[in-house]
Amino acid sequence: MKMHKIDEKVYEKMLKTEEKLTKIFQDIDKQEFKNSLKVLEAFNEFNINESDFASTTGYGYNDIGRDKIEQVFARVLGAEKALVRNQFISGSHALTVTLFGLLRPGDTLLSITGLPYDTLHEVIGISDNPSSLKSFNINYEQIDLTNDDFDYESIKKALKSKKIKVIEIQRSIGYSTRKSITIDKVEKVIKFIKDLDKDVIIMVDNCYCEFVEDKTPLEVGADIMVGSLIKNLGGGIAPNGAYIAGREDLVNLCAERLTLPGEGMEVGPSLGVNREFLMGLYHAPSVVASSLKTAILTSAMLEDLGYKVSPTYNEPRSDIVETIIFGNSEDLIKYCEGIQSGSAIDSNSVPEPVTTPGYEDKIIMASGSFTQGSSIEISCDGPLREPYILYQQGGLTYEYGKIAVMIAISKLLNLKN
Repeated sequence: MKMHKIDEKVYEKMLKTEEKLTKIFQDIDKQEFKNSLKVLEAFNEFNINESDFASTTGYGYNDIGRDKIEQVFARVLGAEKALVRNQFISGSHALTVTLFGLLRPGDTLLSITGLPYDTLHEVIGISDNPSSLKSFNINYEQIDLTNDDFDYESIKKALKSKKIKVIEIQRSIGYSTRKSITIDKVEKVIKFIKDLDKDVIIMVDNCYCEFVEDKTPLEVGADIMVGSLIKNLGGGIAPNGAYIAGREDLVNLCAERLTLPGEGMEVGPSLGVNREFLMGLYHAPSVVASSLKTAILTSAMLEDLGYKVSPTYNEPRSDIVETIIFGNSEDLIKYCEGIQSGSAIDSNSVPEPVTTPGYEDKIIMASGSFTQGSSIEISCDGPLREPYILYQQGGLTYEYGKIAVMIAISKLLNLKN
């Protein structure tokens, strides 16, 4: 078999690596089956029909398909209600709508997972912006993790010292070096918080985490959670969009912030995306499983090459993200070039570090995706700053994922020779 971009030694190494991953991959297949059953049952419960693919325009009144989609998502996520819209530009946009929907002047937002993702810095007011929460006199505090777990003593002090309106938990790592937060840790800290203050709203940023573990944050006590549809739950088919799911009263507040008070979830045209949203969710269990397998293969092969990776191939996982610490910009850039070269779209493009809105450092990204910026398709990105960490995620199928990884490793080894 001729593989013009893959070194033969890399291919042979991949085959040997797969052998030791057999049991781990079987466990992923079992989780995929559970998630597929959950999705199918939701489709059947709400009688999804071909007529639900119909599009609405203008105000979007009486969009039956849109309303059914939100019922299906609520069922799958364990929510009282879900807001699932193509009017959301990104997961960060949905998080912004949630924060502005829940917080009022004088309220305090507390992050208990340290500094949030870069794109939220101007939203919160960590970085100056006249449209930030800070500009509306909304306070922000944060508590860093300790040894990749919550700092329970500091959380207790914060809750005892003042009234906290919203606590934010970001499960995935963003551009940090910590580990992602498991659902067991989320459950434990929520119980701890609610015993201290049953009224505090716990919001979870669940991006990259859907369908990786058995339970959702809502099923272990969270009040509201947010995710993107160009990540896990869109299955690589949703063209854009995001969701907000949780308590009905809180989702309604967010809906009125996305649209307008008094109309909330009753408006918002689907503009022809109902079919893609439904098909994306239908495929999501399989796509997430492929992404996990791609990440685990990457971890095992790069660790053998001497790079520091997280999680290691045999560690439990909470999301689809694999971090690779290259230690220098040359290796990071070359690996990025390989992932781009191994993509179906724009494979002839060469990624370069550029200034990107919402980020403080120059960012390099490989994303030869059918949907612009999609993180569930094979992609990687990272800031050009020490220790030069690349964050890889996605893989619509495991076969395409591992091909891209082998091409990237081949480019990396050619750089060394």
